Amino acid sequence: MLTIDLSLSMETEDMKTTAGMTDRLSAVKTVVSDFIKQRPGDRLGLVVFGEHAYLQTPLTFDRQTVQEQLERTIAGMIGNSTSIGEGLGIATKTFIDSDAPQRVIILLSDGANTSGVLDPIEAAELAKEHNVTIYTVGVGADEILHRSFFGTERINPSRDLDEATLTKIAALTGGKYFRARNPKELENIYQLINQLEPVNTAEQTWRPRDELFRYPLTVALVLSVFIVLLRRQYG
Repeated sequence: MLTIDLSLSMETEDMKTTAGMTDRLSAVKTVVSDFIKQRPGDRLGLVVFGEHAYLQTPLTFDRQTVQEQLERTIAGMIGNSTSIGEGLGIATKTFIDSDAPQRVIILLSDGANTSGVLDPIEAAELAKEHNVTIYTVGVGADEILHRSFFGTERINPSRDLDEATLTKIAALTGGKYFRARNPKELENIYQLINQLEPVNTAEQTWRPRDELFRYPLTVALVLSVFIVLLRRQYG
C-alpha cells in the first residue's frame, strides 16, 4: 500500500533537481510512478491523507490505474493538515480484509500528525498485530534560501517533519525510516525498498478482453432476421 501525504505543505518548492526547484508532490509522483512500473505481478493500492485519509485505489494488479490515480492527486485537495494515523489505519485495514501474503505499507509525509481520529503509534501497533511492515519516508529539504525585503536568510522548510514518530512507526513493525531531501535521495529510497521487498509472485485471474456473450447474441440475431424473412416470404 502506497500511503501519500497530500497536506498543503506538499506543494512547497524545495526539491532541487538539475533543472531547478520543484514541489514535493511533483517529485513524489515522478519517483513513485517509476517504482510502480518496477512491480509487475504485484498488487498495489493507494491511500492518500490530508485532514482525513481515504482509500484512493484498493489492492489491484492494475498498476496503470494506481499510476493514474496518483497523478490526479493535488496538494491540499483533502485539507491542509496531516492525518498520518488515519492513513496507516486505512492502509492496514485493507490488508486485514484481504489474503495478501506480502503486507507492506510505504508511508510518505513531510510533517507531523495534526488531525484525524487515530494516533500514529496506535496505528503502527495495529499494523504489527496483523503482520504489516511499514517503511516511512520523510520528505523535504533541510535548508533553502529565502529572499525578502530585508535580504536573504537560510530557513529550514522541514521544521515540522516529525522524524521521531516516523522512525518509531517503522521500528515497531520491522521496517525502516528514510529521509529524502531531494528527488535523487527519494529515488534511491524507493529503489532500496524495491530490493528489500521483492515482488511476491501472486496468482492473478485474467478476464478476457473480448466479452464472449456477443457471439451467441450475434447468432441469435441472425436467426431471428432469417425467420422473419421466411415468414414474409411464405406467410
